[in-house]
Amino acid sequence: SQRREPAPRGLGPDHPARHPSKANVLDLVDIAVDTKVPVGDAVVTLAGVTERVGAVSTFANAYALDAAALQRMPAVTIQPTLEYDSKPHTLKGPLLTTVLAAAGVAEGSPVQLVLRAVDGYNVTVSMADVQAWRMIVATHVDGQPMALGGLGPQWAVYDADKLPAFKDKPVKERFGQCPWGLDHIEVKKA
Repeated sequence: SQRREPAPRGLGPDHPARHPSKANVLDLVDIAVDTKVPVGDAVVTLAGVTERVGAVSTFANAYALDAAALQRMPAVTIQPTLEYDSKPHTLKGPLLTTVLAAAGVAEGSPVQLVLRAVDGYNVTVSMADVQAWRMIVATHVDGQPMALGGLGPQWAVYDADKLPAFKDKPVKERFGQCPWGLDHIEVKKA
């Protein structure tokens, strides 16, 4: 069989979206999947910006969950002492492993998770730690939905009072692995 050359995509060698090496993806990878998304697949229009942004083709391997989807997942409750007032509070939400499973990441997978907050804070944790710590994606604190700002609207958190690795630390040092305002989880091979 003869290798078929792909049709030109219309992206010139000096286009601002092209990689600095000027190479095509097909020249760099072993396997490429052409989703047939047309060049210029950006879908978001911003006032004062002449070109659209937010290319849909960049989200081929992403999975999005909204608040309603998180609410439909089985929830667990934890009661850690929180640093902002040094008092126990009731946090409720699905296990992080349940959220990951909904996105196709099996429990026990040998992966690293980059947990990112809306303010840019991020931590990298292993799936093994997430399981051992029984991390949750808290959506409620003391029976109320968490609002954007403060700890919400989601917080990747564990019950530090019950975990040997954290329970004897000062309260202000217990939650460094727990980004509040969680809005993105990146899954990487370990």
